[in-house]
Amino acid sequence: MSTALINGVTISYSDTGGGGEPVVFSHGYLMDSAMFDPQVAALAPEYRVITWDQRGFGASHASSEFSFWDSARDVLGLLDHLGIDRAVLAGMSQGGFVSLRAALLAPERVRALVLIDSQAGQEDPALAPAYEQLDQTWREHGPAPVQDIVASIILGPAGGPVDYAPWFDKWAAADREELRLAFRCLMDRDDVTSRLGEISCPALIVHGTADAAIPVAKAEVVHAGLAGPADIVLIDGGSHAANLSHPDQVNVALLEFLRSLP
Repeated sequence: MSTALINGVTISYSDTGGGGEPVVFSHGYLMDSAMFDPQVAALAPEYRVITWDQRGFGASHASSEFSFWDSARDVLGLLDHLGIDRAVLAGMSQGGFVSLRAALLAPERVRALVLIDSQAGQEDPALAPAYEQLDQTWREHGPAPVQDIVASIILGPAGGPVDYAPWFDKWAAADREELRLAFRCLMDRDDVTSRLGEISCPALIVHGTADAAIPVAKAEVVHAGLAGPADIVLIDGGSHAANLSHPDQVNVALLEFLRSLP
């Protein structure tokens, strides 16, 4: 991984440096750039694939409050650092929140969007108290008491295709204060649903039918609201991190979409 000072924050990133069109992947909450290893392997032969750790995750750190608008400026700043004028922005869950905001901030920089198990709105009020309780337990006692619940929400059921162990190791080592800042960013985000009509670039929406965090209906709202050409692909049995639980199906959809861009 390389690093760059962007907006006063040291951002960790990986760049395959390939000659094809650049595709930037932004990860979900409690994840990091490694969650896109299956996509990097599939796309790198044709595309320049860039992954990065958002503030508070992986090797990128957070020292003060921030919003997804700040993170959107981070990804645009990363493009500047790499000398990239336009790129396809792909994001899973909160990575999609970031990518949507980047498209609103700088539409001329976004060649296309790929939104994996994401949405445009705020957290479901019915679920928010439970998430707040999980976060409080994590901060007070560490991840161990709640990590199985959290992993099942993000990665799918225990014993499924995604191995929990590597993520448990990362969560155990994570700084709890940085996670608090990232959690508040997640839970206090604004709703950009009413602004989807401002986004006219091509978009691919990929969503797992077994997503336990964001229902398919939320993805359909985004699909209906975007102004540009948008396709939606449902991954049968896919978890919230469908790109990890069902990488082959997701990679096929990604490659078909990228190859179709004019």
